Amino acid sequence: DSTEEKSEETKATFKTTRVINAQTTETLKAQTLMFNINHRFGNVTTGGHGFFGFDDASNIRFSFLYALADQWMIGVGRSKVNEHIDGNTKFKFLSQTTDNKIPISMAWYSNIAFTPRISPQNLDGSDRWTKPAHRFSYTHQLIIARKFSSSFSFEILPTLVHRNYVNDLTNERNSGEESNDLLALGFATRLKVTQRMAIVADYFYTFSKFRRFNSDFPYNAPLGIGIEIETGGHVFHVNFTNSSGIIENQFIPNTPDAWNDGDVKLGFNISRVFYL
Repeated sequence: DSTEEKSEETKATFKTTRVINAQTTETLKAQTLMFNINHRFGNVTTGGHGFFGFDDASNIRFSFLYALADQWMIGVGRSKVNEHIDGNTKFKFLSQTTDNKIPISMAWYSNIAFTPRISPQNLDGSDRWTKPAHRFSYTHQLIIARKFSSSFSFEILPTLVHRNYVNDLTNERNSGEESNDLLALGFATRLKVTQRMAIVADYFYTFSKFRRFNSDFPYNAPLGIGIEIETGGHVFHVNFTNSSGIIENQFIPNTPDAWNDGDVKLGFNISRVFYL
């Protein structure tokens, strides 16, 4: 008698809940708590006097994630950039199977971020943010991933970032206007090279006419490349990225630095899991 191949969920499409900047379809096991530290140093182009960026912390984010169920988790974090306090949730609603009857995994990610920083000033000295609502921004993201082999995974991330308040600005070169809503498309990959090490990368393209060839508001697509090291209880990422922003509300609207100018930052992501 022939026996059919047993269909199981594909494990560890990605090793952690994030690549570098990009979210993954991974969630925690129910009643699991994860503590994360995401750190970005300054630009390596500061040279020896800035110890190649080590003298400067361009951004630091501390965050906690908690799994309410195997496929659903919630989180909270705080970033140095804009002093952002964010809450987020991720729900994995489709899992790739080993027999490929379900060829992909899919998850939905949303966040809300609040900035308590002192309001920027208008030219007349008045506060630019006149309502509490001006301080809020949101991200909604569909994550579509596939594990092609035991060593190679890839995902795409259609993304919408909404900011309640934006400056009334126009790109004089192409008449593109700044907008509250920004659409972006992210890509991320993981290539396993040894039992405990992998190369990871992610990239986001933002659909914004205002940001194209804007010398008054320099913008470059966020690109991160790194090494992922698994060391027992935690996964350690060492990466280089041109983005100081860590949450989507930061790096999708605002990434002025460019890789081809050498304005990249050494960063690391550390995660520690606690089984409650």
